[in-house]
Amino acid sequence: MENNVTDKTGIRKITKWIIGVVTVCILIYLAIRHLDMIAAGISWFFRITFPLLLGIIMALILNVPMRPIEKYLHIKKEQVKRPVAIVLSLVLVLGIFTGIAFLVIPEIANAVQLIAQIVISAIDQAASWEETVDFSRLPFGEYLKQIDIDWVQLKDNLEDWTLSRRDVLFRHAAGAVSSVTSGVINFFIGLIFSIYVLANKEKLKSQTRRLIRVWLPEKTGDTLVHVISVCNRSFRNFIAGQATEAVILGTLCTIGMLILRLPYAPMIGALVGATALIPIVGAFIGTIVGAFLILTVSPFQALIFVVFLLILQQLEGNLIYPKVMGARINLPAMWVFAAVTIGGNLAGAVGMLLGVPAASAIYELLKEATEKRESEQ
Repeated sequence: MENNVTDKTGIRKITKWIIGVVTVCILIYLAIRHLDMIAAGISWFFRITFPLLLGIIMALILNVPMRPIEKYLHIKKEQVKRPVAIVLSLVLVLGIFTGIAFLVIPEIANAVQLIAQIVISAIDQAASWEETVDFSRLPFGEYLKQIDIDWVQLKDNLEDWTLSRRDVLFRHAAGAVSSVTSGVINFFIGLIFSIYVLANKEKLKSQTRRLIRVWLPEKTGDTLVHVISVCNRSFRNFIAGQATEAVILGTLCTIGMLILRLPYAPMIGALVGATALIPIVGAFIGTIVGAFLILTVSPFQALIFVVFLLILQQLEGNLIYPKVMGARINLPAMWVFAAVTIGGNLAGAVGMLLGVPAASAIYELLKEATEKRESEQ
């Protein structure tokens, strides 16, 4: 009798497994056949929910400084303490990025204008040299003399191209204004939604747990709650560690530039620290923009800056970064690079920022599942 029951139980498990495999294969086949429709549906979903998703991301970011602010804020009334902590977190985060933007963007615009003037002046100088220099006295002078360049026409072409680009910019101004307006609206909707999330985060957490336990099987619900907890912890630890590392890198960059007497030291130091929030590629962005700004003052100093920052990044990446992030997020460098690449292709800079904590959470969950499976064998 017991053997019959055991056989029936085994047959039932095999049947469920076969049905599950067949179902998954059918779903994969249908997904591949209708991949364009699925992609369109996902795009439509993200488009209509983008402000809310942006608000959730902003809430996760703002929650990192809000936790210590709320902890050490000496206000007895909880009804007042939470709003004050939210406002201070908003002022801190938005103030940092707004201040850096106001520092860097005007200087970049001035640098572009200055480089354009330098190029035009260099063309005028080359034209005057062609008329006054005796090429026969120079090495390879007879070959240089055969090079016939109409410098005046080249200058006119450059000016005409600049004017034509300006016209193109004016023609696309309406579309740009529309895109900027839409982005600003989405930003403020997301900001308001993030404030609601932060103000009611305990209540939302309790309601989410309640829904999971009521509508899902106990084992599935516990697994989902654990996954959410791991993802939240990975993101919080990553943002805290990355912010600490960015402050250290920006401070060291500023001090080093002041010692080397390089221009724009505080501004470029702040820029390097801000771009360092984006893993791997952020440091290169800061290097390129900083070198471009210094190039308008002195090409040699720009070269010194590039060499200095490359050395600083190597020291920071091999000595400081592992100690700062090692205790917070456990992810091999290879998977960090893969997460940044995939996240950047999917969602740009935001994807680069979110890709690493997402990969860290997946890595930790997969490690836990593998260890559990090994212990059961």
